[in-house]
Amino acid sequence: MQWRSKERTKDTQQHEFTGFLDKGVKFEGTLEAAGVFRIDAHVKGNVISSQSLILGEGARVEGQIEGNHVVIAGKFDGVIFAKGRVEIQAKGVVTGEIHSPCLVIEPGGIFDGQCHMLAASESTKPLTIPIRVGQ
Repeated sequence: MQWRSKERTKDTQQHEFTGFLDKGVKFEGTLEAAGVFRIDAHVKGNVISSQSLILGEGARVEGQIEGNHVVIAGKFDGVIFAKGRVEIQAKGVVTGEIHSPCLVIEPGGIFDGQCHMLAASESTKPLTIPIRVGQ
């Protein structure tokens, strides 16, 4: 089942949420999510996302994240492995390590730790298509 988000961000306007963990939920263990997944809960463990993972302002996550596009507006403590972009929004706080080809920190966002900038994966490299000119 898919849910439509009331709050739309630039990156999620084209996609529907495939799931979420709301405030008041505590989760411990490994969470695997496909599609756009939002967390506003307390999570301790590993989070694996194949598409976009959004940690809302109420999120308190401790552990490891493996994903493609990670957006953080809450608090995260641990290690992030991202194939694409990591965004720390204005109220986001990240403590630990980030391994990503692209890191964006908005004014007000906090990052305390180490960042390892990796080469872009094949899926995130720009695509060049030659254009033939008619004669």
